[in-house]
Amino acid sequence: MPKFTRIYTRTGDDGTTGLVGGQRIKKSSLRIETYGTLDETSGAIGLARTALRPLLATHSRARRLDRWLSWVQDVLFDLGSELATPAESRRDGMPLAGDPQARALERAIDEAQADLQPLDRFIHPGGSYPGAFLHLARAVCRRAERLLVALREEDVSVSTGAVHCVNRLSDALFVWSRWINAELDEPEYAWNPSTQPPEPISPS
Repeated sequence: MPKFTRIYTRTGDDGTTGLVGGQRIKKSSLRIETYGTLDETSGAIGLARTALRPLLATHSRARRLDRWLSWVQDVLFDLGSELATPAESRRDGMPLAGDPQARALERAIDEAQADLQPLDRFIHPGGSYPGAFLHLARAVCRRAERLLVALREEDVSVSTGAVHCVNRLSDALFVWSRWINAELDEPEYAWNPSTQPPEPISPS
């Protein structure tokens, strides 16, 4: 593991950043945008875990969810590291994110879905704090997936398994948001296609 003795280096002041192996590329590149968005996803998951903390002592579902989210943050870090490492600089045994992680997420989705009523309508983000943060993480993760697909179109070293993993993660985050909201007896906010603005407030 590297030791970080100084946070600022000034090497990025020219608008570039370094990849593993020493290559420097623009911070505006699709590669940087992609793994930066994976980092945003992890940040939103971190908010959800913070919101879960008061529930860990009293809710087994919260503890189970927190264990999954802890694992997910490690997987996202692995994937970010993979994207920050050009193919020629990758080493044997390097942690990767792909189809095995996608299959684990499918197992998590099936586990949570077994406790939920099937959806018959679209729902809006919301509910409890952990549920709302997971909805946020899901939206950011969808953006990361779009970027990852675009990156793979220009770099074939990005694996299809990585795309599968991020796709399943966005599904899992949606299901987990419903799962924890149901545990906390929080309502789901249904999309109303015939919505109307509130009535005007009558003068007093």
